[in-house]
Amino acid sequence: MMPYPEHPILLVDDEEPWLHSFALTLRQRGGINNVLKCADSREVLPLLRNQLVETVVIDLTMPHISGEELLEQISHEFPEIPVIVITGMNQLDVAVSCMKAGAFDFFIKTAERERLIAGVKRAIEFNSLKQENQRLRSKMLATRSQHAAFDEIITNDPAMFKLVDYLEAVSPSRHPVLIRGESGTGKELIARAVHQLSRPQQPLVAVNVAGLDDDMFTDTLFGHVAGAFTGASSKRSGMVEQAANGTLFLDEIGDLSLHSQVKLLRLVQEREFLPVGSDKVKQSQARIVCATNVDLEQKMSDGMFRADLYYRLSTHQVVVPPLRERRADLPLLVNYFVDQASADLAKPRPTVKKELIDLLRCYPFPGNVRELQAMIYDVLSRYHSGVLPLNGFREKILSTPTAGVPELAEEMTFPEHLPSLQEMSRLLVEEAMRRAQGNQRTAAALLGISQQALSKRLKKMSLS
Repeated sequence: MMPYPEHPILLVDDEEPWLHSFALTLRQRGGINNVLKCADSREVLPLLRNQLVETVVIDLTMPHISGEELLEQISHEFPEIPVIVITGMNQLDVAVSCMKAGAFDFFIKTAERERLIAGVKRAIEFNSLKQENQRLRSKMLATRSQHAAFDEIITNDPAMFKLVDYLEAVSPSRHPVLIRGESGTGKELIARAVHQLSRPQQPLVAVNVAGLDDDMFTDTLFGHVAGAFTGASSKRSGMVEQAANGTLFLDEIGDLSLHSQVKLLRLVQEREFLPVGSDKVKQSQARIVCATNVDLEQKMSDGMFRADLYYRLSTHQVVVPPLRERRADLPLLVNYFVDQASADLAKPRPTVKKELIDLLRCYPFPGNVRELQAMIYDVLSRYHSGVLPLNGFREKILSTPTAGVPELAEEMTFPEHLPSLQEMSRLLVEEAMRRAQGNQRTAAALLGISQQALSKRLKKMSLS
């Protein structure tokens, strides 16, 4: 049976007898048996960075790091975790100060245990409700369209909404749709949505034409009759025939040879095709959807793509924007892929910190949404519990040549007089602030330090 709550609550107090006593009370009288205990306030933040926690209960008076200091640190680094402050004295001014600093509630230790248990339960329920609201909000923002065809398209981007509206408008048409965009932007998802909008009860047949020579293309699409060539011992229907009245999706259409383009033109223009070795023309009612990541206009100018085929394939046309042009979708996509990866890898869902989103916003994602998905799966496969680590993402970003960092390091030259470490530190901070457009939290994520540490460095730099 899943313990209540799903993730543990953390009790922090240097008085170990009270820790054990209150944990026992929570279990016996509150039904809360998922409790962690910590007697050293210095261990709290490292624990929270590596362990998912539902609620934190801290004592106000502790050695090393006081309750007020700890409250401020938790509120800054983990604002999503409710913190309950408990003190041995009834001090109204301290209670007000703690509530202003972000405490969820404030109790006196001598208060009835039932009140303390009720306060802990309120914090747990509040946190669960907040998380559920965030999930529902993300689901509502994922797409304005109510059509199930767009369930897998996670976005809150105006350009993507226009794309969705356009596809819904042209869905009754029988003419081809051309989907353009960089690799990894989700062109195949768009093709599936087109199919679901227009011919959901019919088959969807997908063919990647990249690397197919003319003979392979002809046989793959149009099939052959028995005896058409050596080894053709029986008849084989091609992809066009298998698509029937459904959708034929041709991916990487920009890589098709000129000779194959002529044969495809006949299919698009006349809606007919000829199996290899047959003299009997067959008709096709399949709707054609094509996708490409190359510049077809440039290929036409270079004489590598037929203009008549292009204009017929692009009767309806959409361009899927790259991820770097829809950075507002990053929180939605990150949470979607974290949910997906956690389920696929059978791991507890980690907490996603705001600093991670800030870090990813500074990365151009040459591989687009597919790269983000792969990055999350890779980091999560090495994750155990707690917060999704930033270091794993930072390593992936720095190891990607297109991120520019390794190339910059290789090309960087120094004057004969080497700059001091202090001078280099200043340059790094200035560059991070420039890339983050003045946002300290984003710059701190880029540098791999806390926002507080960056703030101190900036103050020191302004004085030096």
